[in-house]
Amino acid sequence: MNNSFSESYKKAGVDVTAGYKSVELMKEHIARTMIKGTLSGIGGFGGLFELDMTGISKPVLVSGTDGVGTKIKLAFILDKHDTVGIDCVAMCVNDIICCGAKPQFFLDYIACGKNYPEKIATIVSGVAEGCVQAECALIGGETAEHPGLMPEDEYDLAGFSVGVVDKDKILQPDTQKAGDVLIAIKSSGVHSNGFSLVRRVFDISEQNLNMHFSDLGTTLGECLLTPTRIYVKAVKSLLDAVKVKSISHITGGGFYENIPRALPKNLAAKIDRNTVQVLPIFELIRRTGDIPERDMFNTFNMGVGMVVSVDKNDADKAISAIKAAGEDAYVLGELVESEEGVIIC
Repeated sequence: MNNSFSESYKKAGVDVTAGYKSVELMKEHIARTMIKGTLSGIGGFGGLFELDMTGISKPVLVSGTDGVGTKIKLAFILDKHDTVGIDCVAMCVNDIICCGAKPQFFLDYIACGKNYPEKIATIVSGVAEGCVQAECALIGGETAEHPGLMPEDEYDLAGFSVGVVDKDKILQPDTQKAGDVLIAIKSSGVHSNGFSLVRRVFDISEQNLNMHFSDLGTTLGECLLTPTRIYVKAVKSLLDAVKVKSISHITGGGFYENIPRALPKNLAAKIDRNTVQVLPIFELIRRTGDIPERDMFNTFNMGVGMVVSVDKNDADKAISAIKAAGEDAYVLGELVESEEGVIIC
């Protein structure tokens, strides 16, 4: 790499040496994610990972890809870039675990107007932290400098993850029945969805983000940039403890869109509104934006990051397993015979 330099390319807005410096700076963060099975470091043309098939008779690969969305705009305004990488990992691995799979590895993609090596390394430090929380390896990625396509100080971040599950252990939502219990696993806040509405409600600016709200206990910016919870460890603990029938990741579209994705057409989730432990940030969004409550439940997670379906006899055991893994959980509702999808009453 020492001889790789193009003055002409640099004049066009792309400094390849900045890319090399970024890679050097991010290596220490990536090293934290090197789990068993990682066969390659960064810098090659492809990331290598050897699957451990111990105890898996019929391996099925499960993939997920996503980005951070417009939440990333807050990182620009506050010049805080060490947490959005956690969000990126979370949005991918939390989807993968909904079928019972275990994430194995992750790759990121950063497109930027200008490559500032220290900033890129900070972004990747968050990606690495997310991978550590998800117990998967960061085996590669790409940083692309796009002068003229976006402002120099801005970037976009997306990722891709692959997991594995035994075919015989893939969750089967069709086994659900009326009377099964729905368990909520708490979120850490808005996570990474609904930020187009959040930004409109608060007319996002540096001044507004630095305002302290007593009911939040933090500034608005600190609350909104709180990283998405990564539920890999909790779900692994849950799967070991009880027979899980389905899992829903509550992302954009909130309750009304996501919970039915894990239900048969003849069943609906019946939820008592009073049982939902709504976080203060959502009440603030609702009041400030004068948003109808149904729209809130159809846009945000409202304090519920995941919804798990189990037999009613397994509910207490399931909640104990989730709490033992460091997450908080409670009974959210039950399944009833209906084609409405979600009934909040």
